[in-house]
Amino acid sequence: MTVQIRKVCVYCGSGKGANPKFARAATSLGKSLAEHGIGLVYGGGGLGLMGEVARSVLRHGGHVTGIIPGFLSAKEQMLREVDELIVTADMHERKKLMFEHSDAFVALPGGVGTLEELIEQLTWSQLGQHEKPIILANIDGFWEPLLSLLAHMREQAFIRPGLEVRFIVVTQSRQIVPAILKAARIGVAAANDRRLSAKF
Repeated sequence: MTVQIRKVCVYCGSGKGANPKFARAATSLGKSLAEHGIGLVYGGGGLGLMGEVARSVLRHGGHVTGIIPGFLSAKEQMLREVDELIVTADMHERKKLMFEHSDAFVALPGGVGTLEELIEQLTWSQLGQHEKPIILANIDGFWEPLLSLLAHMREQAFIRPGLEVRFIVVTQSRQIVPAILKAARIGVAAANDRRLSAKF
């Protein structure tokens, strides 16, 4: 059954990283979301890849929802130009609202915060708490160490049949929105093919 994708949550770094391809990917993703009429849900900051993707959506006429805990509003330079700005009491409320406002999740390159948010969604999916598409944007091989770790967990029987970790891997920012729409149309498990995805 087709699931309508209205808003996509993007997890990414509050820095731009060492590789300029990361910022270009964030900008490209923002443009693609806006062109497809898909709103952005993100961490509310104006710095780094977070700022790049949000400003790109806004520049191209898209809708942006920023969700940020109050204690990070200055540190991450809260982006006040967004269409909807939600200031939360803490990180737990932030993550809960980001989940509730989103129909799919994308992980661009980022640090431990990005990793933690991604792993939480993978875990919830693994435990059957949601079936929303999860896209890992493996820009210039950034997520290869994580993919290797997940493969190791599977080899060591910590990821077992019935507890698969389902997500879709793309290597180009232009593949992200099509991968989300494909997964929404035919289901996350069915969207796991050799061209776009890895299933562990």
